[in-house]
Amino acid sequence: MKVDRLVSIIMILLDKERIGAQELAELFEVSPRTIYRDIDTINMAGIPVRSTSGVGGGFEIMQEYKIDKKVFSTDDLSAILMGLSSLSNMMRGNELVNALAKVKSFIPADRAKDIELKANQLCIDLSPWMGNRNIQPYLEMIKAALQESKLLSFEYIAHHGNKTARTVEPYQLVLKSSYWYLHGYCHKRNDFRLFRLSRISNLQMLEETFTPRDYEKPILDFADILETMQTKIKLRIHKSVMDRVLDYCTYEDFLPDDDEHYIVRFPFIENEYYYNILFSFGDKCECLEPLHIRTEMKRRIHDIAAIYDT
Repeated sequence: MKVDRLVSIIMILLDKERIGAQELAELFEVSPRTIYRDIDTINMAGIPVRSTSGVGGGFEIMQEYKIDKKVFSTDDLSAILMGLSSLSNMMRGNELVNALAKVKSFIPADRAKDIELKANQLCIDLSPWMGNRNIQPYLEMIKAALQESKLLSFEYIAHHGNKTARTVEPYQLVLKSSYWYLHGYCHKRNDFRLFRLSRISNLQMLEETFTPRDYEKPILDFADILETMQTKIKLRIHKSVMDRVLDYCTYEDFLPDDDEHYIVRFPFIENEYYYNILFSFGDKCECLEPLHIRTEMKRRIHDIAAIYDT
């Protein structure tokens, strides 16, 4: 993992006067080109590393730059520990354990308690309370495929329950709104696609490798697009579902109706997903306006009731 490698390189430069690119490359089992990129990253972070060529050349921290373990402030170390600890909650692996251990070695004894307190002030744990338990082993397999540029095969449940077999070149793991996605080039669609891991089954890493294509990260922010598509409908809800309705709108959209109910201006798009959201509130929610959506809700309720009449 890059964070682990960068921290390790900084520690090596603290301990050694000079070390060559090839020696670092062999130590971390990466190419010299990768090491040069890492050194550039360290320089951009404000630690000036000088490169000298020739016999006995290599990388070293500039002599006039006074650096010691205090190069990281309390806030710096707290933020790094907070981020690595949160990552370790979601993705397991020796590289994260090693990175945590190495960062902790920077902590002076007299600041340890303060840094630990700050690092524990924020906890990010996006693992599900319940649900699909295949996610963790799938994450590990996809990580391995990403590192080795190997193809993945799996079955995928798409919209309307359609199940298809896919072969995909993996390019990125995406965590969005507490759900994991695989972004990759799908051989079936001949294009890049985003696959939600909870809808993947029978995931396998193939022996076949691929040459990475020109790649653009997926568009993940649809706020502006949704704003143009959504309309506000009027709901009457019971206060018992207010906490769940607040997942989709704000307090400003609520107007008290009586001691037990609220009138809500609810963002809505006329598709299956949004109708299912309304139905998830059960009999604690009534659509008041517009009339055509209220009528469609009645039709769907009738169809559901008909299933139980047989």
